[in-house]
Amino acid sequence: MTDLPEGTEHHRYLIIGAGPAGLQLSYYLQQAGSDYLTLERAAEPGEFFRRFPRHRKLISLNKVHTTSTDPEIRLRWDWNSLLHTPADLPFADYSREYFPSADDMVRYLGDFARHHGLAVRYDTTVELVTKTDDGFLVRAGGRLLHADCVVWAAGWGRPNIPDVRGIEHAIGYEDMSTDPADYADQRVLILGKGNSAFETASAILGHAAMIHLASPRPLRLAWNTKHPGDVRGHHGAVLDSYQFKTLHSVLDCVIDEIRPVGDKYEVHLTYTHADGETAVMEYETVLRCTGFAMDTSAFADNCRPGMVPSGRLPATRPDWQSVDVDGLYFAGTLAQDRDFKKASSAFIDGFRYNLRTLTALLRERYEGAPLAYEKVAADAEALTEVVLDRVNWSSALWTQFEFLCDVLVVDAAAGVVRHYHDLPEDHAVARFGGESHYYTFSLRWGRDEYGDVFAIERHPQPDRAAESAFIHPVVRRYRGGELVEELHLLEDLLAEWRRQDRHVQPLREFFTADLGR
Repeated sequence: MTDLPEGTEHHRYLIIGAGPAGLQLSYYLQQAGSDYLTLERAAEPGEFFRRFPRHRKLISLNKVHTTSTDPEIRLRWDWNSLLHTPADLPFADYSREYFPSADDMVRYLGDFARHHGLAVRYDTTVELVTKTDDGFLVRAGGRLLHADCVVWAAGWGRPNIPDVRGIEHAIGYEDMSTDPADYADQRVLILGKGNSAFETASAILGHAAMIHLASPRPLRLAWNTKHPGDVRGHHGAVLDSYQFKTLHSVLDCVIDEIRPVGDKYEVHLTYTHADGETAVMEYETVLRCTGFAMDTSAFADNCRPGMVPSGRLPATRPDWQSVDVDGLYFAGTLAQDRDFKKASSAFIDGFRYNLRTLTALLRERYEGAPLAYEKVAADAEALTEVVLDRVNWSSALWTQFEFLCDVLVVDAAAGVVRHYHDLPEDHAVARFGGESHYYTFSLRWGRDEYGDVFAIERHPQPDRAAESAFIHPVVRRYRGGELVEELHLLEDLLAEWRRQDRHVQPLREFFTADLGR
């Protein structure tokens, strides 16, 4: 071990941040008997949710009433609970609202940490993280700690401020008034067209004289993209107002300058879909709702993580490790670049499963614990049963569609298949790239251009299953790193893939033909 100053505290894993991701990972490591410590700068868990969202309504669903009594299946529509066994602390005990309050999340996270006696050290700000030969040295709360591995689960650390001349005249989402009366009779420009922008516009819609939401990129609606982080349908009143000639508008434009003139602001802009047309608009208030970014100021130069091109998120490998800092991992909303704008890694209902897998990968690397798998007979009937049982039951595959998959590695000589659960597909392909015969299976949303998503022409024939627009199973056959075959199974309104003609028979025939080669 690196020579450390006297009194340095050592742990195998240091988790930075006690939000939902930090608590979930702490729980998994604690259940495994691993040596970990979680550091949190605030006095209680969930600091982010004490301030955000500003208008206090979460966009994460809390569907309490379902037709299923199976706890695993019910998790598909419970986007807020952390995973634990027994599931004796469900989020539904804290709120019955479909869109719950952020205050309920704060209470829930505090109780979760206390209920499980998690090793969280509060009021401890991480000041510096430095790479050593055998891990990391962390200065936090006036103490030195050494760790083999650091998992950064601190979430967003700073507002994302666009490069616009005069942006300092815009009031940030983090500082703006949430009293709608403060915007009465005003012309308000909101920079951004994400959920925070629409949350803000929805709150002041009945008070402001005119609201414009502006960004260079066209509006992305969640019902088109299938991504829960895009603009959700409950903000539809703003879009109604745009279409019904109320002077509230959604603008695709570049903001060139914000210039104070007296007690107002002149905003110079260039439209992005209007042959270069420019305009100068006048507003009483400009609000900046352009999201957040990771704060990397605590990292020393020798371990400052590489970022994605936008500079907002760390770039990660398929195992959620930094692309350029060995032993530095990311958890929670920051660990979303592998499935950015696709699955739900930015949200609790997605990353709670990612972290279960990350725990297994960390323990494999640092504790020598082999990655678990089950053995299945290498025959078509057995594999068909395994695949359909999993896609009809797993909440991980449901939530993390097109990202997490199960893997079936065929050992033809032994007549068995190794079945691994819930791996990122890019990690699975890298991991099993030396195998000559393996499958992945997952769920997929159809994302092709369908025009009106509420008037899709469907083709319910098994040989056209790849055209399914709704969520449906996909099985892929790999040889090494090469994808050699793919089978889609037809969508189903109730997400029950058990029909003999549509699901069982096509899948059985696929495995029979493939295993017989």
